[in-house]
Amino acid sequence: MGMIKRIKEEIAIIKERDPAIHSSMEVFLYPSFKVMIHYRLAHKLYENRHYFLARWISQRGVRKTGIEIHPGARIGKGFFIDHGNGVIIGETAIVGDNVTLFQGVTLGGTGKEQGKRHPTIGNNVMISAGAKVLGSFRVGDNSKIGAGSVVLEEVPENSTVVGVPGRVVKRNNQALPREDLDQFLPDPVQEDITALQYANSCLTNRIIELEREIKELKREWKKREENKDEKK
Repeated sequence: MGMIKRIKEEIAIIKERDPAIHSSMEVFLYPSFKVMIHYRLAHKLYENRHYFLARWISQRGVRKTGIEIHPGARIGKGFFIDHGNGVIIGETAIVGDNVTLFQGVTLGGTGKEQGKRHPTIGNNVMISAGAKVLGSFRVGDNSKIGAGSVVLEEVPENSTVVGVPGRVVKRNNQALPREDLDQFLPDPVQEDITALQYANSCLTNRIIELEREIKELKREWKKREENKDEKK
């Protein structure tokens, strides 16, 4: 793909994903736009084994944007980083099509692996602010990772993951990030608290009911005893 066509594609992606954009010229100021231009060039050099030049261009992009994408990473079409400061994508990471990342996201390794040591992100995935995806595993298509989550194992397709460590709290959510960039995901802790409150309420009602039944039984037992005394 030619450079002009690539630039037009990056502009279209940012305008589509970010409602704050009012003109195409604003896109040239966006960190996401700048870093992707650097990445595409660096990645091409990396594939041709010009490693030093690739890293030099990549590091220029880091200094300008605060976003670090290793030139060896493989990134698909429709990739968008919203705000972006602090985003890190490792050398062996693979990112599918139509993926959206927010600021502070890390696609990193655990430091214990050799070879493929960074995650593979499927198509139509949204990873919210501050989330860390660490290790060589796959995040399935159409999935969402909640803000601040730490994901350490494979995520099935169409899932919502939140928490530290991350756990699946919703399945078969197929809304694409292109159409739904809502970062307000389920809160498992609050859901557990709500469930406990409901259970406590049910238990309290049952205790009240049992106390009423015991009082009724006591009254009946007292009447029977009184009737026995009268017969005597």
